Parts: sequence; structure tokens; C-alpha cells
Amino acid sequence: MKKTTIAVVGVGLIGGSIALSLKNDPNNRIVGFDVRQDSLDKALTNGVIHAGTTDLQTAVREANIIFLAAPVEQIYATLETLRQLDLQPDVIVTDAGSTKSGIVHHATKVIPDHVTFIGGHPMAGSHKSGVEAASDRLFENAYYVLTPAPGTPEEKVERLSELLQLTRAKVVRMDADTHDQVVGAVSHFPHILASALVNLVADYDDENAWHARLAAGGFRDITRIASSNPRMWRDILLHNRDHLLKIARDWSAALQDVMQLVEKADPDGIEQFFQSARDFRDGLPERKTGALPPLFDLYIDIPDHPGEIGRITTLLGAKQINITNLQIRETREDIYGALRITFQSQYEMEKGEELLRFFDYNVYRRL
Repeated sequence: MKKTTIAVVGVGLIGGSIALSLKNDPNNRIVGFDVRQDSLDKALTNGVIHAGTTDLQTAVREANIIFLAAPVEQIYATLETLRQLDLQPDVIVTDAGSTKSGIVHHATKVIPDHVTFIGGHPMAGSHKSGVEAASDRLFENAYYVLTPAPGTPEEKVERLSELLQLTRAKVVRMDADTHDQVVGAVSHFPHILASALVNLVADYDDENAWHARLAAGGFRDITRIASSNPRMWRDILLHNRDHLLKIARDWSAALQDVMQLVEKADPDGIEQFFQSARDFRDGLPERKTGALPPLFDLYIDIPDHPGEIGRITTLLGAKQINITNLQIRETREDIYGALRITFQSQYEMEKGEELLRFFDYNVYRRL
């Protein structure tokens, strides 16, 4: 059986994870492209790709499917470059960008007629970056959105959808503009809010350093996305500008409404505000991966004994349960547990929870 050659342009966390997932099928040959040779070296050493090159033409010449797994701004530039290169007839080009309308529109203008472009957005990520953090389970149970332009051949969309089953993601189709509106509300705008709130508290902290001290617990948790890559988010906001401006207007109106309730000292109205939010949030699926990277955290009550943290890490290590971070929480008004352990995946977290409960630790998850 002839192998399918797949070029992955941008061998980082997302591109590397796509490569690892597709590499599970021995009939796929994965060629990686990156401008950094050290990223390719890591990808080859870790078995992420079969071959790697810093020459784009070499990477895509024999490719049947091309994944553009670069930052949004670079995807536009790569599409311009691809139209000047030798590509296979009937090749499928797709991307992994966080915005879709502009990319899909640009692709329809610059891609040659014998090339099919299908917009894509795997809605999963990690707080780590780089190909060394890539995993073939990164997209498991996550939504992988495809945004084919009107008139895209159905057999091409089906072929890409079938290939993406190897990621274990839930592949769905959506209009590109609808994608940008929805993801703008549930991912892009929350990043703005988190960063704005952190900047506000940072300004307050200049006057009173207790702000930073008391922010070390729950505040740090709920604003975790403010630690995202600034350059990447600059590009995302600029390429989803229209939807974000409308969402911001709606948000401002909603904030004004609740603050009017506070100003009027309306207890019933304030309670209803929080009750409505609670009802909607509690109805969201707990184990579905959405637009924001999930937290795989457990909170553990530990006695103040020497060596207790070491005992916990030894128990986890003996069962080969991987953790990525440990934190002693000095402020924990919002949740029980003095020790927070962050795991690499849902599977690792569940194994860790079962093990620690077996050894009579009180273990909690954030609701």
C-alpha cells in the first residue's frame, strides 16, 4: 500500500502533537518543516517525525496533505509562499490557526486551483510549549473544527476528517465566521479579561504589595491564561478584531448592569446575577476539552510533617504517574487543599487521585 506523505509546517507543540497522532498509522510518512534546526533535531530524536528539513519546498514537494501549524501571522505568509512552490496534484492544505475567517478568505485568493484548502482549528493546548511537550493524546476528546469554504469538494473534507480520527478528537464542521464569533467569546475575550485584571492588580500592587501576596492562590488560578504568549495573542486579537469589539461592547453593558445592581444595593438582583452564571457553568460538560486548555489539578490536604511532600511524589513516581508542577498554596479561600499537584493529562490525574485516596489522603478537584 502506497504511503501517504504528510508535511507538518511548524514542529512545535501543536504541529508535533499532530505529527505524533498521524504517525501512529504506519501508512503515513511525516515530514517536518521548521525554520529552527534545533526544533527538527528534537523532533527527530523524540520520534515525532520521520524526516525534517528547513527547506519548505523539500518538505512539501511529495506531500499529499500539508498541515500549517504556525502562528496565525505566519500562516498567511506561508500560504503566499506555497503558491510559488511545486505541489502534488490534488494536495490538501489545512491549518491549525485560532482564527479562521481571514485565513480561509486569504487561502481562496492565493492557493492554486489544483490545491484544496480546508481551515482547521484543534481546540486543545497545553501550558507547555515546544516539540518536547508534544503528545499523541493532546487532542483526545477535544473538538477539532474544520471550516471548509463553500464549494470545497466533499470527498476532500471527508478524507481530512477521516485522517484526523487518529488524533482521537471530535471532528466538527463550522462556518469560518461562526467559528470566530464563538471562539472569540469563549477563548479570545477571556484572555483579554484575564490580562486586564492582572494588569489592574499589578497597578494596585504598586501602592500596596499585599495584592500580589494574596493573589498567590485562587487569583493566580483563575487568571492563568494571562501567562499565554503575548506575540501570539497580539496576532489573534488583530485577526478577530470585529467580533472582539462587539463582544467587548456586550461585556461592558453586562458589567454596567450588575454594577447598577450594586449601586442600588439590590440583594435579589445581585444574587440572581450569580445564580444565572452558576446554573449555566454547572451545566457545561466537565470532561470535554473546549477552547481553553484544561487544568489537570488535584488539591491535597497534607499534615505538617517533614517529608510528607516527598512521600506523595514517591508514591506517584512508583506508579509512573507523571506530574508537571507542585505548589504549596498559602491562600486557599476558594478551595480545600494546601498542596496543588498538576498532572500531564486527565488520565494521569485520575490515576493519581485513585492512588492518593487509597493511601487515605483527602483529595479535591476544582469544581
